Amino acid sequence: MRAVIQRVSQASVTIDGQEKAAINNGLLILLGVCEEDNEEDIDWLVKKIINLRIFDDDEGVMNRSVIDIDGEIMIISQFTLFASYKKGNRPSWFKAAKPPIATPLYQLFCQKMEAATNKTPATGIFGADMKVKLINDGPVTICMDTKNKE
Repeated sequence: MRAVIQRVSQASVTIDGQEKAAINNGLLILLGVCEEDNEEDIDWLVKKIINLRIFDDDEGVMNRSVIDIDGEIMIISQFTLFASYKKGNRPSWFKAAKPPIATPLYQLFCQKMEAATNKTPATGIFGADMKVKLINDGPVTICMDTKNKE
């Protein structure tokens, strides 16, 4: 799994001109799933994300997690995180999992994030054409790949 985690002061997702979800202070997570991903990848990624100390403490030092600040989370599926761009200029997404594999893993990731935070994450719709708006706070953006845990 690959994730782009952004600390946001606001984020929203719109589908077919209708706002599906919005959050304030918290994390926007763009999540890509590949064919080899499994529940172990989900567990590792959820634990890493919720414990990331990327929110300021009272002294302005990034020392608090999304749990510590009681922040909100939005999770958006994004197969393009597995773009292969080595040949030519048109990316290929052959490493991204197809919907029969990716959809249940995305849903399980959302469920495990909810269990870990005791909050239902905001989501888009898997596979939909989504418009995502955000105000990246900092900016703070972190990329994670469960295949590069060390």
